[in-house]
Amino acid sequence: MTTGTVTAIARYPVKSMRGEQLERARLGFHGIPLDRAFAFVQDGVVSPFPWFTGRECPQLLQCTPAVIAGAAEWPSGPWPRVEVTVPGGSVLPLESPELAGLLASWSGRQVRLHVDYRGSQDVAYVSLISTATIRAIAQAAGVPADHRRFRMNLVVDIGDEPFAELAWVGSQVRVGGTTLAVHEPDRRCQMITLDPETGEPNPAVLKQLGRLSREVCAGVYCSVLVPGEVRVGDSLSPV
Repeated sequence: MTTGTVTAIARYPVKSMRGEQLERARLGFHGIPLDRAFAFVQDGVVSPFPWFTGRECPQLLQCTPAVIAGAAEWPSGPWPRVEVTVPGGSVLPLESPELAGLLASWSGRQVRLHVDYRGSQDVAYVSLISTATIRAIAQAAGVPADHRRFRMNLVVDIGDEPFAELAWVGSQVRVGGTTLAVHEPDRRCQMITLDPETGEPNPAVLKQLGRLSREVCAGVYCSVLVPGEVRVGDSLSPV
């Protein structure tokens, strides 16, 4: 029985930078290839969460990475060539000292590039959210219903009930040619307060989510049980 459809697929090559909107993606056991494969780490920070994110530097959300070459050969081949368009229009290689220096100048923090072919996701390799959840939070907070604010891999239309995807926790869902195990709700943080276009914060987004969801959760974390291709428009159904 079809429960819904995929409305958007996104990959975020660099943690906290802008993502790529995809028409299709092949999901493997590590999710979408190159999703969060690159991240900046704060030098001298020894903690379970050393990542340099939009919380420390909202300008990251105005940086647009592009995978120029090498994606098909990686991780068995050399690193893919990634370039980043920064505010003002300059294009810098991801691994360049110039980009690291620019990030430091914005934030006052020294950073270094981290690479992991498995990705640097916070909890699990695939994330999913419903369009109804996005609409409910956006309407309550008075912001556009832009799925990029929530930085999820899969956006699905499963009807008009907000947070309906949370009911899938502990079960499996077939999406296109892949099967996902849904592990836990995504407990949200300050990142969703940042405008995906400008990086400007709006605390009302997190506040209103807390009013709508007692656990401050929106979307779910998943792992891939059966690898396969997912396309925008594919059907989705519980297994």
